[in-house]
Order: sequence, then C-alpha cells, then structure tokens
Amino acid sequence: MKTLVNIPEPDIRALDDIGRRRGESRAKVIRAAVGDYLARHRPTPLDDALGLWGEGGEDGLAYQERLRAEW
Repeated sequence: MKTLVNIPEPDIRALDDIGRRRGESRAKVIRAAVGDYLARHRPTPLDDALGLWGEGGEDGLAYQERLRAEW
C-alpha cells in the first residue's frame, strides 16, 4: 500500500545514505525501519496476561507488601 508521509530533509538524506551503503532503495530502507519499529512496539501475549500489573495497575511490590501486612 502506498502512503504519503512528510519526512524532514535531513532524515531523507540519512535514509538515502543508508540505502546507498546497503545497495537498497530508500523505500526498502523505510519499510525495514517501519518493520523494526512495529516489532519493538507490538504488544506481546504477556502484556495482556499481567493484568493486575499492567498499565495503571498496582505496583507489584506494593501489592506484595499489602498482602503481607494482613499476616
């Protein structure tokens, strides 16, 4: 799928430099960069499995201390 994106000129030059060194087109370098970004930011199964300690949840140490205080 084609997408129109505004990229600052210094970044375009850097992408072109990378492409020249690797013998790849700018488009291929950008596709690889997007793929790397998505791989680093894609949710993992553990993100959903750790519901209590997920975003906005209680800190694990605070939870442990609260439970132990009941003993």
